Parts: sequence; C-alpha cells; structure tokens
Amino acid sequence: MKNFLFVFFFTGFSVYAQPAFQVVPLGIKGGVDESNLSAYALAASGTQDYVCLDAGTLHAGIRTAIKNKVWKGDATTFLRKHIKGYLISHPHYDHVNGLVINSPDDSAKYIYGIESCLAVLKEKHFSWKSWANFGNEGEAPTLNKYTYQTLTPGKEVPLHNTSLFVTPFVLSHVNPTESTAFLVRSGENYLLYLGDTGCDRIEKSDKLNQLWKAITPLIQTKKLKAIFIEVSFTSEQPDNLLFGHLTPALLMEELGALEKICGTGQLKNLNVVITHMKPQGKREETIRKQLIDGNTLPVNLIFPRQGKGLTF
Repeated sequence: MKNFLFVFFFTGFSVYAQPAFQVVPLGIKGGVDESNLSAYALAASGTQDYVCLDAGTLHAGIRTAIKNKVWKGDATTFLRKHIKGYLISHPHYDHVNGLVINSPDDSAKYIYGIESCLAVLKEKHFSWKSWANFGNEGEAPTLNKYTYQTLTPGKEVPLHNTSLFVTPFVLSHVNPTESTAFLVRSGENYLLYLGDTGCDRIEKSDKLNQLWKAITPLIQTKKLKAIFIEVSFTSEQPDNLLFGHLTPALLMEELGALEKICGTGQLKNLNVVITHMKPQGKREETIRKQLIDGNTLPVNLIFPRQGKGLTF
C-alpha cells in the first residue's frame, strides 16, 4: 500500500511539473553584434520540432547551443532537420539577417508573417536585385525553397511539421510601422513573443492595450507560461530617440497597464523574458539594474543567454 501511494504521488507530481515549452535563444541582442541578433528557437516540450521566433542569427546561435551541449550534431544539419519554420515579427535586418544568409544551405520550410512583413521579404530581401529569391513568390525565377504563409491578426493557425499553433497580433514600431506579437499554443499552454514595440502612450496607439486584453484570460487561468518582450534602451533615453522601442521604465508602465486589466496580484510569478537589449558601453548592465530595481510587480524577470536553454 505504501509503495502504491508513493508511485501515485510521484507520477502526479511529474505530470504537474512537466514544462510545456522549451526555448533556445539563438540570438538575444538588438544590434551591433551580427553573431547574436534576435532569434529564439521554440518547441513543444519533449520534441525537437522547432520554429524560430525571428531569425536575426541562426548558424552562430545553433553552434553555440551545440557547444553548450543543449543540442548535438553540427549546426547546418540541425538547421536543416530541426528548424521547421520561421515566425518573422517584422523585416528589419536584425530580425531576418540569419534567415537570408543561411538560405542557400537551408531546407524547405515555411516563413510566417503578417502581410506587411512578408511583402518586404518578397520585394526587398529575397529579390534577385539583392539576393537569390528562395521564396515561392516574388521576382522570377522563384526557387521555391521557402513557402510564405500570410497570417491574419487574431486568427490561430497550425505551424507546419510541429504540434504548435500561433495567433498573431499587430504591434506599433514607430507608428504606423507594423511589428508582430506571436501567441504560440501547445495543448492548453501558451507563450507570447513580442517583436519590436513601442509604448502605447508614446506611439499614440492602442496595440499593446489590445494585446493585454486578449491575453488576460490566459494569465488569470495560469495558461500563459512566459512573455518575451524587448527592452532596447535605458530609462534615460529621450522619447524622441526611442524609435519604437521600450526602456525599463516603459516596460514597467506597460506591465502596470496589463496588471490593471488582469487584476491586482494576477501577474504573480509570471515569467517575463527580456529581449533585444542594444549593446553599447555599459547599457546592458544598466538596463538589467534598472529593471531589477524598478520591478514593483510580482513578475519573474529572466535575462536569456545565447545558446542556453529555457523551459516554461
């Protein structure tokens, strides 16, 4: 009887503790270092079917993860076999450089994005005027390695060759320029990744407010496991030089707005992963300190490292 009770308790605990997502940051910065630009490989727990949330850096990040014993094999083989697609938040180079540079050695897969994002990929990046057209649309001849899938804001779709689903939301990145947030679902669990975004107040927009309202039920039911959100500059950055980005103070302003919608205390233990810090002097160190010192909410601040795995 004692053995039976022990097995029952242990099994129940294991199921409860099982993470829903595994994330490997392939690049975490917002510029300067071309070997470490925004890209996060995301898979459902227990699988190696990854999609990339942005693709600023690929090969160097995969190589770093292999060096850290997160993955095995060589970088090119892993890229071709285990990266099943790309969710691109917006077409700025620090979010697509790895995708373009690695395209000759990549395997066939999907590129997902809202219409305004994919239009730039087709017309500018994968154009014979600047690079070979590895897409299935755009300037002829098309090499048809990548298949574009246009995402409709607010509509969930499956991600090919994975067990994941995604719902996109439009963000403001120097209004009216569009960026994207991706709400990824695995079973009944969710993870939210935001591309570059400004604060609603400064952007004179309501895009973050709309997003916060959409995810509130998931926070209240503890189904949202993490939010990946950018903080590019220190809090001293003038508003007119933010260029559609957040600071520690502005992030806390927006998280305060989220808590107001969700209800006091509802953000307790919510994982908030800080992305897209722009390197310059001691800026990253200052951003970390300002975030930690200014965190008046019960959220868990997480500072990712390139090639180091995270589970949620």
